[in-house]
Amino acid sequence: MGFLPTRFKHSRFFGLNFSSPVCKCMFLLLVFVAALVFRSVFLPTFSDFVGIESLPHLNNGGGNPKFLEVPQIVWGLNNQKIAFARACLTARTLNRTLVMPSLSASLFYKEVDQLKPISFDKVFHFEKFNSLCKGFVQLGRSHPQNSDKIELIQKGSGRKWTVEKDLEQLQQLTEHPYNEYGTIRILGKNPFLWHDHWPVKDYAKVFECLVLVEEISNEADKVVSKIRKRITSLQNGSNSTLLLPYVAVHMRIEKDWMIHCKKLEQRLNVTEICSSKEQIIERVGNIAGLKTPIGIYLAVPMIF
Repeated sequence: MGFLPTRFKHSRFFGLNFSSPVCKCMFLLLVFVAALVFRSVFLPTFSDFVGIESLPHLNNGGGNPKFLEVPQIVWGLNNQKIAFARACLTARTLNRTLVMPSLSASLFYKEVDQLKPISFDKVFHFEKFNSLCKGFVQLGRSHPQNSDKIELIQKGSGRKWTVEKDLEQLQQLTEHPYNEYGTIRILGKNPFLWHDHWPVKDYAKVFECLVLVEEISNEADKVVSKIRKRITSLQNGSNSTLLLPYVAVHMRIEKDWMIHCKKLEQRLNVTEICSSKEQIIERVGNIAGLKTPIGIYLAVPMIF
């Protein structure tokens, strides 16, 4: 079956019959050229937006290290880890040492004045992070008191602050005169709300360098031990030497989530989003294909 409509098959094109192979080739060539012209004239090009990897990797030449300071990192632990990684990757892009940021020990959402700061090294190993991430990104406990002038940079936000504008700002911070400042301090919203320019593998690299301090990891071990002990009690009377599986359920009780789900329920006119402890246990117990008996661990957000 030909690609030309029937009414064109016997028409003539520059003196040639449309059905001839030569004419068909000429026709296709003209269509192709016309498409290229249309694309170059009318369609936008994104060749100028080449992503974060196009930014030059600076070299301080073995001189004094330069630093980057970021706002306090807040919200749930997972959000804080993502925000911390984004701050690290920003520092890496600018070829600067990230001044150890302040995390948050509370779960308040918008009440910024009630946030309780906690030092990074109270949650994660400082030395282990630098050892594991050596050559990729580094943390500093603080910038030198006698360092060069601190340059304050306001981070853009809102709908008008696009990914392209954010990338352009990062590019500018790698150039003169910003690359001469000993410390750049970024002001504005916490890094979780910054635009993202980096591949997932870079975030994974930062996460691999995060090691919880013993005080927290020991508490986690205690929880696992209690779960195992409870599961063992469920095995009484069973000849199986295998441990029964258990289900860990993340109880979303953070203030920001409760605000979100209540508003979502109102908007959708439903009452099944914000669940109680009893409702969650019942739903988990009714998961299709779940073998019983099984232990259920209700996990709540970590509060330092």
